[in-house]
Amino acid sequence: MNTSEPSGRGGGANPGRDSGTEKLNWIDRRREKIRAEIERNRRGEHRVPTWVLAVTLIIIVGVWLALIFFAG
Repeated sequence: MNTSEPSGRGGGANPGRDSGTEKLNWIDRRREKIRAEIERNRRGEHRVPTWVLAVTLIIIVGVWLALIFFAG
């Protein structure tokens, strides 16, 4: 069967775009962003160390629990 459309392209509402390719490109861009962030972190360009974030979270949860137990 001879068709004028290239294979892999649908003839739906927007025949010029293939949603599978578009989604793959989005996934590739997301993966590249993650790789770049990991590389920056390995070079020491991260802004806040993980242990500082963990300590901050523990303090926030501790204060929240103290308010619940002592105010209630």
